[in-house]
Amino acid sequence: MAGQGSGGNVIAAICSFFIPGLGQLVQGRILMALIFFVAVSVGYFFWVLIIPGIIGAIFHLWAIVDAAKFRSAG
Repeated sequence: MAGQGSGGNVIAAICSFFIPGLGQLVQGRILMALIFFVAVSVGYFFWVLIIPGIIGAIFHLWAIVDAAKFRSAG
């Protein structure tokens, strides 16, 4: 079973770096993938308002870290 820091998690983190939520999707966590993708997309869409852009960047970083630290239950 792959644990934190495994090769699969590194790949998932890299995927989330390029497309927020893609790493969670690779790990089979569809709901989290959708949440991260929508949150980051909305934040970046409204970047001109500054605060949503910062929030989008925070969620993007969170998606990367979440994919890297994920441990499957079981």
